[in-house]
Amino acid sequence: MSGNPVKNTLMVWKALFLKDALSRFFGSRGAWAWLLIEPCIHIGIMVVMFTVIRTRVIGGVDVPTWLMVGMMGFFLFRRTSVQGIHALDCNRAFFAFRQVRPFDTALTSAVVELFAMFWIFVILLVIFAFFRLSVIPENTLTVLSGFFGLWLLGLGYGLISSVCMRIVRDSGHLLQILMMPLMFISGVIIPMNTIPEPYRSYVALNPVLHGLECMRLGFWPDYHTLDVSLWYLYGVAMVLLVIGMGLYRSLETRLVAQ
Repeated sequence: MSGNPVKNTLMVWKALFLKDALSRFFGSRGAWAWLLIEPCIHIGIMVVMFTVIRTRVIGGVDVPTWLMVGMMGFFLFRRTSVQGIHALDCNRAFFAFRQVRPFDTALTSAVVELFAMFWIFVILLVIFAFFRLSVIPENTLTVLSGFFGLWLLGLGYGLISSVCMRIVRDSGHLLQILMMPLMFISGVIIPMNTIPEPYRSYVALNPVLHGLECMRLGFWPDYHTLDVSLWYLYGVAMVLLVIGMGLYRSLETRLVAQ
């Protein structure tokens, strides 16, 4: 490689991105299809459940589209964090090259996930539009801002979780368990404005909730929800990113050695 550090870093990121993308989409037979099938199955199950209890509208929005937007936002956060957690183990062989740093593997894995989830989201919007459901966003910028904010949050969470797993091995089980209750308190399948006080104020501290509800507000400005803020989402995401990058920097030798 040349002596230009910026050029070297970009070349490393490109190589890792292509490696992760090929592994993610073509690592096994039908791997690319399961990226789309998984959210479709989850959305289908939830729609059937809400149909059984005869709930057609939530916050003034049709249940299928309300669920789809919420689940896609949460899946983006969850998948990005999981990719960040396992990036070190999946790319350990590349640490033999001094140009490859631990943070490079986590970042490129997260970027691959962002790329995949964006196009899955677009495909689902097209499918829902085919069935004449309301999926045309009133404010595309707000939708994309919430989407990208959730990705940043997942990246920061993944970085910190990855380091925690190497310091305390059993912490990985706890981090995986936390995803299920987090899904319930993030407004993915339960409208947050139905939660009574004072619990509603506690739930509102969850930044994932702010990202999901901002995405929904981007689609439907008249959607009834809590007082949410993109500033809060990005503020928490940046704090997690700074902490995660600091941990990667200070413990780099240990992360590579383990």
